[in-house]
Amino acid sequence: MVDNRYATALVIGSVLSLLACVYLSVAVGTQHWCQYHSPPISHDSSNASELRTLREDFLGEEMDEKTYSDPLFRLNGTLGLWWRCVLVPVDSHWYKEPEPKMVTQCVSFTLPQQFEAKYREPGNHNTGEDLIRTYLWRCQFLLPLVSLGLVFLSGLIGVCACLCRSLTPTSVVGVLHLLAGLCSLATVCCFLAGMDLLHRVSPLPEVVDRSLGWSLYLALISSPLQMMAAALFLWAACSHRKSYTRMTAYRVA
Repeated sequence: MVDNRYATALVIGSVLSLLACVYLSVAVGTQHWCQYHSPPISHDSSNASELRTLREDFLGEEMDEKTYSDPLFRLNGTLGLWWRCVLVPVDSHWYKEPEPKMVTQCVSFTLPQQFEAKYREPGNHNTGEDLIRTYLWRCQFLLPLVSLGLVFLSGLIGVCACLCRSLTPTSVVGVLHLLAGLCSLATVCCFLAGMDLLHRVSPLPEVVDRSLGWSLYLALISSPLQMMAAALFLWAACSHRKSYTRMTAYRVA
């Protein structure tokens, strides 16, 4: 028989865990981690040819850090863990219109591209591999998947605990949620550190600003939710074990 306090803690922990999974899944699947704000494009033919070149490089099959970073800076781009997007005019003769219609075009990072090396000078393979940026990029891709996997594993253990009518496995569920929360937090830290290093080797134009997007904040929120769920699970498991031990000792006495 489970005390009402422990049952309430388990329910609240489960709700927090579910919210954290939803937030982290949405964050991973969207591209608003980093946003660039550039001035409006000028209406002249030379700028039109430059814009067309940037867009073709951005949408091309060959993925190079330099070829997608410059369009992101110049075309109000947004960057995520799996997606990169730019804002471009629909019409090829946009420079003839006072207010051209703009649309967002996105390209996804393929799985092999997630593991490609980063170089000390983006786009120049002769400068050697930048190991720090390379592994930061790979970690920001792998860690959220590890976090979701840990929560899924803890859910399976929780179901087994319910079937066995025991709170003992709940301590394992709490530890897994704690590790998942650390992975979510590490994902955000790796992304921020990687972007800071990128902007050091490839500085932004003076007229371009950048800001953090709502996708990153969702991932950041998911971390304390997972840790709060872990605290509730661990408290329920430890408190119930102490109560059970005392009750057993009392009965024996």
